[in-house]
Amino acid sequence: MQTSQKKTISDGSRRYGDQPMQYQESYCWPPIQNIDAGSQGTHLSAMTSDQYCTLESSSETSAYPVHNSPSTASFSPNESVVSQPNSQSYPSDLQDSSENACGSPTSESYVTHKLRELETAMLGPDSDNLDMYSMTAMPGPNQIVSEAEKWKFLVEMMSRGDLKEALCTCALAIANGDMFTVEWLMSELRQMVSVTGEPIQRLGAYMLEGLVARLASSGSSIYNALRCKEPAGADLLSYMLLLYEACPYFKFGYMSANGAIADAMKDEISVHIIDFQIAQGSQWVTLIQALAARPGGPPRIRITGIDDSTSAYARGGGLDIVGKRLLKLAESYKVPFEFHSAGVSASEIQIENLGIQPGEAVAVNFALSLHHLPDESVGTQNHRDRLLRLVKSLSPKVVTLVEQESNTNTVPFFARFVETLNYYLAIFESIDVTLPRENKERISVEQHCLAREVVNIVACEGAERVERHEPLGKWRSRFEMAGFTPYPLSSFVNSTIKILLEKYSEKYTLEERDGALFLDWMNRPLVASCAWR
Repeated sequence: MQTSQKKTISDGSRRYGDQPMQYQESYCWPPIQNIDAGSQGTHLSAMTSDQYCTLESSSETSAYPVHNSPSTASFSPNESVVSQPNSQSYPSDLQDSSENACGSPTSESYVTHKLRELETAMLGPDSDNLDMYSMTAMPGPNQIVSEAEKWKFLVEMMSRGDLKEALCTCALAIANGDMFTVEWLMSELRQMVSVTGEPIQRLGAYMLEGLVARLASSGSSIYNALRCKEPAGADLLSYMLLLYEACPYFKFGYMSANGAIADAMKDEISVHIIDFQIAQGSQWVTLIQALAARPGGPPRIRITGIDDSTSAYARGGGLDIVGKRLLKLAESYKVPFEFHSAGVSASEIQIENLGIQPGEAVAVNFALSLHHLPDESVGTQNHRDRLLRLVKSLSPKVVTLVEQESNTNTVPFFARFVETLNYYLAIFESIDVTLPRENKERISVEQHCLAREVVNIVACEGAERVERHEPLGKWRSRFEMAGFTPYPLSSFVNSTIKILLEKYSEKYTLEERDGALFLDWMNRPLVASCAWR
């Protein structure tokens, strides 16, 4: 379905052209369906119809208190606000008859139209020329402003069509507990987001759903109930592989880590690699090939893999599938090889699970995995630092770290929301380079590989928030406290990565600083890679 409605969308730095809103039944987000008035206050709920492929809410977790008002309203893809007969969601001088509501201008919502009338009455016909609300955030709770000033700001913001600013304002209203403003902004934002639109519109759909999820509940039910319908394992694996090929993030991380491991193991005859999130084992294909060509012959290689539930589901079985695949590859290159499955999650690992043998040179690989472990901010068990101390006790020749360069672990909700919006916007923009806008597979890749991360960061707290990124500076502090020292990265690998990036886009750049490598998109660091010993 499409509406004839158009809004000018901006990402905060440039204006996009008018885009017809896309509401395809298979891909769009569900509108907020209703606000039920009850004895305990007003409740907002998200539609759960199967006609939408969305982060789904169950009826048990979808309702949340908004404010004590007897109002009811419903939101639909084709209409901004449909007022109910007893609607009192807005001040009485913003109300109008149902006839006027049905005849409101198609270029803006009925509420925005009435707010403009109120604005003109209060501030005069030249109010559009005022620049008193050029700020990027709504006045906070400590600022003394009138309701008229607040709504003036909101109307001005929405008239600019700045989706990024509107999303941040909605998140700030949630942080401030201003549910009246949240309710109105969400109804407006529903008309501005689209999973088939510009990068900011696509990401905005998932950020908005994260805000809905945050208000809906505050436990593990958020991540479990508000998640994309799980595709078949084979389909999920294909989406993962498509993302792997479409963007250089994984290849950058794997190549830089493998370069450090190959350099550290150049004179070893028995190598034991411990991978704390082995996924499909793709990282080790090129390393086995490189070690097979080593002058003097290849070493004996043993890989210990630690699994994760998403990868296991995608491959359709346990780590024995990965082991058999890597063994077959090693045999084809005449490399002595052995695979060992740890059989426990990373947070539960003990030394006895790793099968360390005398005479082995140990390499430990943390590729996009450590940020899933809770630290001291979550509970009394600091698994991040405990695991690093355990790894240090193995006296490894090298430890490789690849992580997203983002700060979402301990920062407060609003700052975390802004950081997530900026970080993932760069990701979504980079995907546009290789996957066409209308490609349905691109929609599936973003929905099944990225959206769940976004919703988890925005919606969840405590132990339920499993996506807890830290910038390299914080990781460096953790490694140094565990007794590690930096291991230099290979300059040859750096030049190889630069050649790889040229095949994707000139907007990708490689930056080397402070003993680490950073993969940037338009000067925004996205992934950092470093090595320790």
